[in-house]
Amino acid sequence: MRQMLSALATASLLALCLPSAAQTGASPTFEKIKSSGKVVLGVRESSAPMAYALGSMQKYVGYHVELCEKVLDKIAPQAQREYMALTAQNTLPLVQNGTVDIGCGPTTNNLARQKQVAFAVTTYVSEVRAAVRADSAVQSFKDLDNQVLAASAGTTAVQLLRKYSRDHGSKFDVQLGKDHFESFLMLESGRAQAFVLDANLLAGVIANSKNPTGYKIVGEVLGAEPIALLFRHGDAPFKKAVDGAITELMRSGEMAKLYEKWFMQPIPPKNMPLNLPLSPMLKALFEHPNDKPLEAYQDKDPS
Repeated sequence: MRQMLSALATASLLALCLPSAAQTGASPTFEKIKSSGKVVLGVRESSAPMAYALGSMQKYVGYHVELCEKVLDKIAPQAQREYMALTAQNTLPLVQNGTVDIGCGPTTNNLARQKQVAFAVTTYVSEVRAAVRADSAVQSFKDLDNQVLAASAGTTAVQLLRKYSRDHGSKFDVQLGKDHFESFLMLESGRAQAFVLDANLLAGVIANSKNPTGYKIVGEVLGAEPIALLFRHGDAPFKKAVDGAITELMRSGEMAKLYEKWFMQPIPPKNMPLNLPLSPMLKALFEHPNDKPLEAYQDKDPS
Protein backbone atom coordinates (compact mmCIF):
# COMPACT_ATOMS: atom_id res chain seq x y z
CA MET A 1 0.00 0.00 0.00
CA ARG A 2 2.87 2.38 0.89
CA GLN A 3 4.50 1.70 -2.49
CA MET A 4 1.18 2.30 -4.26
CA LEU A 5 0.68 5.64 -2.47
CA SER A 6 4.25 6.64 -3.29
CA ALA A 7 3.71 5.81 -6.95
CA LEU A 8 0.46 7.81 -7.01
CA ALA A 9 2.21 10.78 -5.37
CA THR A 10 4.99 10.65 -7.95
CA ALA A 11 2.49 10.48 -10.79
CA SER A 12 0.62 13.47 -9.35
CA LEU A 13 3.81 15.53 -9.11
CA LEU A 14 4.75 14.63 -12.68
CA ALA A 15 1.29 15.59 -13.91
CA LEU A 16 1.84 19.04 -12.38
CA CYS A 17 5.42 19.46 -13.59
CA LEU A 18 5.32 18.04 -17.12
CA PRO A 19 3.64 19.91 -19.99
CA SER A 20 0.08 18.65 -20.48
CA ALA A 21 -1.14 17.18 -23.73
CA ALA A 22 -3.62 20.05 -23.97
CA GLN A 23 -0.79 22.58 -23.75
CA THR A 24 1.62 20.87 -26.12
CA GLY A 25 -0.38 18.52 -28.30
CA ALA A 26 -0.04 14.78 -27.94
CA SER A 27 3.48 13.85 -26.86
CA PRO A 28 4.18 10.12 -26.57
CA THR A 29 7.43 10.79 -24.70
CA PHE A 30 5.88 13.08 -22.09
CA GLU A 31 2.94 10.69 -21.67
CA LYS A 32 5.34 7.76 -21.19
CA ILE A 33 7.30 9.72 -18.57
CA LYS A 34 4.08 10.63 -16.76
CA SER A 35 2.74 7.08 -16.69
CA SER A 36 6.03 5.43 -15.66
CA GLY A 37 7.29 8.14 -13.30
CA LYS A 38 10.74 7.93 -14.87
CA VAL A 39 12.78 9.13 -17.82
CA VAL A 40 15.31 6.85 -19.53
CA LEU A 41 18.59 8.47 -20.60
CA GLY A 42 20.66 6.69 -23.23
CA VAL A 43 24.36 7.08 -22.41
CA ARG A 44 27.70 5.61 -23.50
CA GLU A 45 30.37 3.79 -21.52
CA SER A 46 33.47 4.85 -23.47
CA SER A 47 32.83 8.17 -25.22
CA ALA A 48 34.70 10.65 -23.03
CA PRO A 49 34.26 13.57 -22.73
CA MET A 50 30.73 13.38 -24.17
CA ALA A 51 29.33 10.42 -22.23
CA TYR A 52 31.19 7.74 -20.27
CA ALA A 53 31.13 5.51 -17.21
CA LEU A 54 33.16 6.11 -14.06
CA GLY A 55 34.25 3.30 -11.75
CA SER A 56 32.52 0.11 -10.66
CA MET A 57 29.35 1.98 -9.64
CA GLN A 58 28.74 2.83 -13.31
CA LYS A 59 28.18 6.52 -12.69
CA TYR A 60 27.71 8.21 -16.05
CA VAL A 61 29.29 11.60 -16.69
CA GLY A 62 30.30 13.85 -19.55
CA TYR A 63 29.38 16.94 -21.54
CA HIS A 64 26.24 15.46 -23.10
CA VAL A 65 25.22 13.53 -19.97
CA GLU A 66 25.30 16.70 -17.88
CA LEU A 67 23.51 18.57 -20.68
CA CYS A 68 20.74 15.94 -20.66
CA GLU A 69 20.43 16.30 -16.90
CA LYS A 70 20.18 20.09 -17.13
CA VAL A 71 17.50 19.80 -19.83
CA LEU A 72 15.50 17.35 -17.71
CA ASP A 73 15.82 19.65 -14.71
CA LYS A 74 13.79 22.11 -16.78
CA ILE A 75 11.27 19.89 -18.60
CA ALA A 76 10.78 16.88 -16.27
CA PRO A 77 12.17 17.84 -12.84
CA GLN A 78 10.23 15.28 -10.80
CA ALA A 79 10.88 12.24 -13.01
CA GLN A 80 13.18 9.54 -11.69
CA ARG A 81 16.20 9.12 -13.96
CA GLU A 82 17.28 5.76 -15.30
CA TYR A 83 20.54 5.48 -17.25
CA MET A 84 20.88 2.89 -20.02
CA ALA A 85 24.25 2.16 -21.63
CA LEU A 86 24.04 2.17 -25.43
CA THR A 87 26.44 1.54 -28.30
CA ALA A 88 26.70 3.34 -31.63
CA GLN A 89 24.89 0.38 -33.24
CA ASN A 90 21.84 0.17 -30.97
CA THR A 91 21.28 3.86 -30.18
CA LEU A 92 18.93 4.58 -33.09
CA PRO A 93 16.67 1.52 -32.73
CA LEU A 94 16.31 1.92 -28.95
CA VAL A 95 15.44 5.60 -29.30
CA GLN A 96 13.17 4.88 -32.24
CA ASN A 97 11.10 2.26 -30.41
CA GLY A 98 10.77 4.40 -27.26
CA THR A 99 12.92 2.26 -24.97
CA VAL A 100 15.13 5.32 -24.47
CA ASP A 101 13.47 8.72 -23.99
CA ILE A 102 16.49 10.90 -24.73
CA GLY A 103 19.84 9.92 -26.23
CA CYS A 104 22.77 11.64 -24.54
CA GLY A 105 25.65 10.04 -26.40
CA PRO A 106 27.66 11.66 -29.21
CA THR A 107 25.40 10.98 -32.21
CA THR A 108 25.79 12.71 -35.56
CA ASN A 109 22.69 14.34 -37.01
CA ASN A 110 22.31 13.40 -40.69
CA LEU A 111 19.44 13.10 -43.15
CA ALA A 112 19.38 9.29 -43.11
CA ARG A 113 19.11 9.19 -39.32
CA GLN A 114 16.42 11.87 -39.34
CA LYS A 115 14.13 9.29 -40.98
CA GLN A 116 14.41 7.19 -37.80
CA VAL A 117 14.81 9.68 -34.94
CA ALA A 118 14.65 13.41 -34.23
CA PHE A 119 17.57 15.60 -33.15
CA ALA A 120 17.74 18.63 -30.90
CA VAL A 121 19.66 21.76 -31.83
CA THR A 122 23.38 21.12 -32.35
CA THR A 123 25.47 21.21 -29.19
CA TYR A 124 28.84 20.07 -30.58
CA VAL A 125 30.59 20.02 -33.95
CA SER A 126 33.14 17.25 -34.25
CA GLU A 127 36.05 16.89 -36.64
CA VAL A 128 36.97 13.35 -37.66
CA ARG A 129 40.72 12.75 -37.60
CA ALA A 130 43.17 9.98 -36.65
CA ALA A 131 45.03 9.04 -33.47
CA VAL A 132 48.47 7.47 -33.91
CA ARG A 133 51.36 6.62 -31.62
CA ALA A 134 53.41 9.66 -30.57
CA ASP A 135 56.51 8.34 -32.37
CA SER A 136 54.62 7.71 -35.63
CA ALA A 137 55.71 9.54 -38.79
CA VAL A 138 52.11 9.66 -40.05
CA GLN A 139 50.90 13.19 -40.82
CA SER A 140 48.13 12.56 -43.33
CA PHE A 141 45.66 9.85 -44.28
CA LYS A 142 47.77 9.43 -47.42
CA ASP A 143 50.51 8.08 -45.15
CA LEU A 144 48.13 5.34 -44.01
CA ASP A 145 47.63 3.82 -47.46
CA ASN A 146 47.47 0.00 -47.26
CA GLN A 147 47.62 0.16 -43.45
CA VAL A 148 45.27 -1.22 -40.79
CA LEU A 149 42.96 1.42 -39.34
CA ALA A 150 40.70 0.92 -36.33
CA ALA A 151 37.21 2.42 -36.22
CA SER A 152 34.19 1.85 -33.99
CA ALA A 153 31.24 0.00 -35.52
CA GLY A 154 28.27 2.24 -36.24
CA THR A 155 30.23 5.52 -36.35
CA THR A 156 30.23 7.88 -39.32
CA ALA A 157 34.03 7.61 -39.42
CA VAL A 158 33.56 4.33 -41.32
CA GLN A 159 31.62 6.04 -44.15
CA LEU A 160 34.08 8.95 -44.22
CA LEU A 161 37.00 6.56 -44.65
CA ARG A 162 35.21 4.88 -47.56
CA LYS A 163 34.63 8.27 -49.18
CA TYR A 164 38.28 9.25 -48.69
CA SER A 165 39.32 5.96 -50.31
CA ARG A 166 37.11 6.62 -53.33
CA ASP A 167 38.20 10.24 -53.71
CA HIS A 168 41.93 9.66 -53.28
CA GLY A 169 42.45 6.12 -54.53
CA SER A 170 43.71 4.99 -51.13
CA LYS A 171 43.18 1.54 -49.67
CA PHE A 172 42.62 1.01 -45.95
CA ASP A 173 42.14 -2.22 -44.03
CA VAL A 174 39.46 -0.96 -41.63
CA GLN A 175 38.98 -3.14 -38.56
CA LEU A 176 35.89 -2.45 -36.45
CA GLY A 177 35.80 -2.41 -32.65
CA LYS A 178 32.50 -2.82 -30.83
CA ASP A 179 33.20 0.40 -28.90
CA HIS A 180 35.92 3.03 -28.57
CA PHE A 181 37.81 1.08 -25.90
CA GLU A 182 38.13 -1.93 -28.18
CA SER A 183 39.10 0.24 -31.15
CA PHE A 184 41.78 2.07 -29.15
CA LEU A 185 43.11 -1.27 -27.91
CA MET A 186 43.92 -2.17 -31.53
CA LEU A 187 46.12 0.94 -31.76
CA GLU A 188 47.56 0.43 -28.28
CA SER A 189 48.49 -3.19 -29.01
CA GLY A 190 49.97 -2.42 -32.42
CA ARG A 191 47.28 -4.28 -34.38
CA ALA A 192 46.30 -0.99 -36.06
CA GLN A 193 48.41 1.94 -37.15
CA ALA A 194 45.68 4.50 -36.44
CA PHE A 195 42.29 4.90 -34.77
CA VAL A 196 39.84 7.11 -36.69
CA LEU A 197 37.10 8.95 -34.79
CA ASP A 198 35.85 12.40 -33.77
CA ALA A 199 38.85 14.38 -32.49
CA ASN A 200 37.15 15.21 -29.18
CA LEU A 201 36.48 11.53 -28.49
CA LEU A 202 40.02 10.61 -29.50
CA ALA A 203 41.31 13.21 -27.04
CA GLY A 204 39.11 11.71 -24.32
CA VAL A 205 40.26 8.15 -24.96
CA ILE A 206 43.91 9.23 -25.03
CA ALA A 207 43.58 11.28 -21.83
CA ASN A 208 42.19 8.26 -20.00
CA SER A 209 44.62 5.71 -21.46
CA LYS A 210 47.53 4.04 -19.69
CA ASN A 211 49.95 6.41 -21.40
CA PRO A 212 48.29 9.77 -22.25
CA THR A 213 51.52 11.19 -23.71
CA GLY A 214 52.05 8.19 -25.96
CA TYR A 215 49.62 9.22 -28.69
CA LYS A 216 48.82 12.22 -30.90
CA ILE A 217 45.98 13.32 -33.17
CA VAL A 218 46.97 13.89 -36.79
CA GLY A 219 45.65 14.04 -40.32
CA GLU A 220 43.37 16.30 -42.29
CA VAL A 221 39.77 16.70 -41.14
CA LEU A 222 37.65 14.09 -42.93
CA GLY A 223 34.44 15.89 -42.07
CA ALA A 224 32.77 18.29 -39.66
CA GLU A 225 29.74 16.69 -38.03
CA PRO A 226 26.90 18.21 -35.99
CA ILE A 227 26.35 16.30 -32.74
CA ALA A 228 23.07 16.55 -30.86
CA LEU A 229 20.77 14.96 -28.31
CA LEU A 230 18.15 12.73 -29.90
CA PHE A 231 14.67 11.38 -29.19
CA ARG A 232 11.83 9.63 -30.94
CA HIS A 233 10.74 10.80 -34.38
CA GLY A 234 7.50 12.74 -34.76
CA ASP A 235 7.21 14.01 -31.16
CA ALA A 236 7.10 17.75 -31.89
CA PRO A 237 6.10 18.82 -28.33
CA PHE A 238 9.06 16.99 -26.79
CA LYS A 239 11.47 18.42 -29.37
CA LYS A 240 10.12 21.91 -28.72
CA ALA A 241 10.65 21.50 -24.97
CA VAL A 242 14.19 20.10 -25.34
CA ASP A 243 15.22 22.73 -27.90
CA GLY A 244 13.77 25.46 -25.69
CA ALA A 245 15.73 24.26 -22.65
CA ILE A 246 19.00 24.03 -24.61
CA THR A 247 18.50 27.43 -26.22
CA GLU A 248 17.94 28.93 -22.78
CA LEU A 249 21.22 27.38 -21.58
CA MET A 250 23.02 28.82 -24.60
CA ARG A 251 21.62 32.32 -24.13
CA SER A 252 22.39 32.37 -20.41
CA GLY A 253 26.02 31.38 -20.95
CA GLU A 254 25.59 28.04 -19.15
CA MET A 255 26.43 26.05 -22.30
CA ALA A 256 29.76 27.83 -22.66
CA LYS A 257 30.53 27.08 -19.00
CA LEU A 258 29.57 23.43 -19.51
CA TYR A 259 31.87 23.23 -22.52
CA GLU A 260 34.72 24.81 -20.54
CA LYS A 261 34.24 22.22 -17.78
CA TRP A 262 34.51 19.18 -20.03
CA PHE A 263 36.91 20.32 -22.76
CA MET A 264 39.33 22.71 -21.05
CA GLN A 265 39.45 21.74 -17.38
CA PRO A 266 40.78 18.45 -15.91
CA ILE A 267 38.21 15.66 -16.20
CA PRO A 268 37.92 12.35 -14.35
CA PRO A 269 39.14 9.74 -13.85
CA LYS A 270 42.76 10.87 -14.44
CA ASN A 271 42.08 14.60 -14.11
CA MET A 272 43.68 15.35 -17.47
CA PRO A 273 42.47 18.36 -19.52
CA LEU A 274 41.68 17.83 -23.21
CA ASN A 275 42.62 21.43 -24.12
CA LEU A 276 40.09 21.72 -26.95
CA PRO A 277 38.93 25.38 -27.01
CA LEU A 278 35.44 26.33 -28.13
CA SER A 279 35.60 26.55 -31.93
CA PRO A 280 34.32 29.62 -33.82
CA MET A 281 31.73 27.39 -35.53
CA LEU A 282 30.32 26.07 -32.25
CA LYS A 283 30.40 29.53 -30.69
CA ALA A 284 28.30 30.79 -33.62
CA LEU A 285 25.86 27.91 -33.10
CA PHE A 286 25.49 28.85 -29.43
CA GLU A 287 24.56 32.35 -30.58
CA HIS A 288 22.25 31.17 -33.38
CA PRO A 289 21.04 27.63 -32.56
CA ASN A 290 19.88 25.32 -35.34
CA ASP A 291 19.37 21.61 -35.98
CA LYS A 292 20.84 21.43 -39.50
CA PRO A 293 22.10 17.95 -40.49
CA LEU A 294 25.55 16.83 -41.58
CA GLU A 295 24.75 17.48 -45.24
CA ALA A 296 24.49 21.22 -44.52
CA TYR A 297 28.11 21.19 -43.31
CA GLN A 298 29.52 19.84 -46.54
CA ASP A 299 31.24 22.52 -48.65
CA LYS A 300 29.40 25.40 -46.99
CA ASP A 301 28.92 27.29 -43.73
CA PRO A 302 25.99 25.73 -41.79
CA SER A 303 25.32 28.82 -39.69
